Formats: sequence, structure tokens, C-alpha cells
Amino acid sequence: MDKVINIRAAAVSDGAKLLEIYRPYVEKTAISFEYEVPSLEEFCRRIERTLKKYPYLAAEQDGEILGYVYTGPFVGRAAYDWAAETTIYLREDKKKLGLGKRLYAAIEAISKAQNITNLNACIGTVEIEDEYLTNNSAQFHGHLGYRMVGEFHKCGYKFGRWYNMAWMEKVIAPHPQEPKPLIPFPELPQDVVFSCLQQF
Repeated sequence: MDKVINIRAAAVSDGAKLLEIYRPYVEKTAISFEYEVPSLEEFCRRIERTLKKYPYLAAEQDGEILGYVYTGPFVGRAAYDWAAETTIYLREDKKKLGLGKRLYAAIEAISKAQNITNLNACIGTVEIEDEYLTNNSAQFHGHLGYRMVGEFHKCGYKFGRWYNMAWMEKVIAPHPQEPKPLIPFPELPQDVVFSCLQQF
């Protein structure tokens, strides 16, 4: 990780590279509860849908994308506007290098600029770790200040095994009596986005 890593807003045109990072999580792990790798068209639609309101960030080095992070609606009702669900995936050979921490710090800064107060992570967990799932994700989130708020037992079935699902939460801003409206990501001033990304 000696070379400069740039964190930037991802675009739909990055879809193929991002999908290749996501692919092994579907095919080889229970980190994703999807059974089938989505088509490129479907994956690009997901990116496009996210970017209408939320940030989608990529970490890039020498033109290669090493990982990505994005937020999305938590439940999706109006009263939840100030909470967002986080998702992060790193290239298989780029784990445990501090990249996830940098991506999460960047998306947290942008979320604050959007007036979001709570970030929530939906995480697969397991009572006995196996070759498809460990509790590293929960530990990673805990290290970043997320706390466990609930766990659903044996609610996900993949590779012939049952897995738990947990919600973890991090409060990133105060909760005022009258919160400011959520600012959709495309409406954030570019200098604000640039400032958020340059910190990391």
C-alpha cells in the first residue's frame, strides 16, 4: 500500500470492476446472502439507483479499484431519512491493510454532510466460524465504533448451512429536535464532497 490510494465517487461505468470485487463474496462466502452473482446490467442498475440519493465510493490505485463502499436507505420510510445502511466490499487481496477503515471514514464524512445521524450495518454472523463465514465483519465494525443492537438467529441459509444476521449501529451526529432535511448525494456541493474525500 505504498502507492497513493485515491478515494473517489464511483460511477455506473465502474460497474464491471465493482462486480468483479463482489463476485467472490457471492460465490465463495456467506458474507453476501445472494445465491447468484447479479448480471452486469442488474449490478449497474443498483449503482444508478443508489447514486440518486446516496454516495457510492471507490478506492483506486493506479487505475485499479481495490474496494468500494456505499450507503442506502434504512427500511425506506420517510421517518428513517436520517439513518442509512452501509455496505463495503474489498478486493480479496486487499484486506487487513486499513483500506476498509479509510473507505468507512470517507462515507461517514459524506453522510454527516448529508445530515444523516445514524449508520447501520447488516452483517452475517455465525456461532461457529466456518470456511464461508467468520465474525471478522462484526469485529471490524465494532473496532470502528459500531455497537451490536440486534441479532436474528438462523435466518439465512446458504451452502447447506444456517447463518445469523445482526444489525450494528453507529451514531455519527447529534439528534436535534428538528433535524435538517436529508441532502441527496447529487445535491451536495462538489467542494464539500471533495473535502470529505481528501481527508482520507
